[in-house]
Amino acid sequence: MKEFNTTGLCNPRKHYMVDIHQRLQNIKVMIDAGKYFCMNRARQYGKTTTLSALARYLRNEYIVVDLDFQDIGDGSFSNEGEFCKTFSRIVRKTADESGLSIPASARNSFLDLSERSPADGRMDELLSAFSEWCRCSEKPMVLMIDEVDTATNNQVFLDFLAQLRSLYLKREKGKNVNTFQSVILAGVTDVKHLKAKIRSEDDIRFNSPWNIAADFNIDMSLSEAGIKGMLDEYEADHHTGMDTSVIAKEIYDYTSGYPFLVSRICQKIDTQLEGNRFPSLHEAWTAAGVSEAVRLILTEKNTLFDSLMGKVSDHADLREILQRILFGGERIPYNPDNIPAMDGEMYGFITNRDGALSITNRIFETRLYNYFLSLSEMKETPISKEGAGKRQEFILDGRLNMERLLSHYVTVFDDLYGSKAEAFDEEEGRRRFLLFIRPVINGTGNYYVEAHTRDDKRMDLVIDYLGERFVVELKIWRGKVYHEKGEVQLSEYLEACHLDTGYMLTYNFTKNKKRGVRQYTVNKKRLIEATV
Repeated sequence: MKEFNTTGLCNPRKHYMVDIHQRLQNIKVMIDAGKYFCMNRARQYGKTTTLSALARYLRNEYIVVDLDFQDIGDGSFSNEGEFCKTFSRIVRKTADESGLSIPASARNSFLDLSERSPADGRMDELLSAFSEWCRCSEKPMVLMIDEVDTATNNQVFLDFLAQLRSLYLKREKGKNVNTFQSVILAGVTDVKHLKAKIRSEDDIRFNSPWNIAADFNIDMSLSEAGIKGMLDEYEADHHTGMDTSVIAKEIYDYTSGYPFLVSRICQKIDTQLEGNRFPSLHEAWTAAGVSEAVRLILTEKNTLFDSLMGKVSDHADLREILQRILFGGERIPYNPDNIPAMDGEMYGFITNRDGALSITNRIFETRLYNYFLSLSEMKETPISKEGAGKRQEFILDGRLNMERLLSHYVTVFDDLYGSKAEAFDEEEGRRRFLLFIRPVINGTGNYYVEAHTRDDKRMDLVIDYLGERFVVELKIWRGKVYHEKGEVQLSEYLEACHLDTGYMLTYNFTKNKKRGVRQYTVNKKRLIEATV
């Protein structure tokens, strides 16, 4: 029986996978055209799985040399001779494991280089061995190197790329050279950054020995239709009765197709949810089950989140951009020269959405909210302590009573901040409410922000709690006309979510405001508004 996999590469014979045949076809078009390119994507984005599948897909028409720089230790980049020695050994080992036949003349050259003293190895000899293999091969050759991040900060690897580039340019000029049909480098780091990293701050240069690389614009995220196809295969095996279209949409809405997160949600539902709350897989493979799987993922430590939060912790400029997006609701234009933002894009948690910077998916967004809010909670924020202390008052018979929660927030806010009467912006208003509500739902429910509302001076906070969904619009009072527009927008969003009741939290700093909670109807939707 197959299973969902989130460690290492995925094997279609052993694991439930989204069909990537179209992706392989698109990549082959580039290879057929003789393109050299970089497959740069964030961690656990399916690069290794794609390369493995690509090697199988190409084998009838190409000789594929599929290398992994994880097989090369850091010491192998210490000098030219050591690199050539180790690289030659890895090539022979990979060929033997893959059943590739290296022509005797080329194999002898690789063998000679691997047995030499590191002081005697030369890069041009390594490239000559490859050229000899290309010359003798009955099929065009493709070189694929995974985990090229291992080579970061090493000049010797850049020299190797420069040699490959030289052969490529000679080929394009029509000279009689024997070289690879295509070279594919895969990793997180954009190779053009490698040269910058090995130079001093006074001599940063972005010209790369790999400036021949074609743009790799092939979408490697998983589509909603692709996720449905994977779930259809699972359903054929397990007969849970799930609506695969509905579940695929729920998973995609949370992940935006990030491969690891898609598989992780499915894995959680398949292996961990069946029990008290979900008596069977039939109950688990529901929207409530997806929400519970997301909650579990948000509270776990894994290599993806470790990498994500490590980058956020280490880069102050990136942290500032993320907080401006999350709490400030700023629409920051996408600019390829904004280095911190581009680093965030390279690491996988910032994307270009309609010309503006956006967090890649809801799960990353909520993890980041939790991180930034935890920094405030560590300062013993009074409003966070109030939420934690009154939690049981808002949970009645296992259900979240949002109206009571908002009513208490009005009282707490007035007690803590009313006498100060200082006006603040949307960022602070959002932060204070999230600090209050997070300890209430923490451990049982989860939340996310509907991205399309954040840059409209309002924010729809969506809370999932034990299968129930609550939408709370947060905004600052800016006059009656603006407020009525927000009411209509909220009613329309409720309609789209198939909900009858919505909630509003309005920060009003005018002298004649009416503090408290009121109910009214807009477009047949019941709205409960709390004003502080």
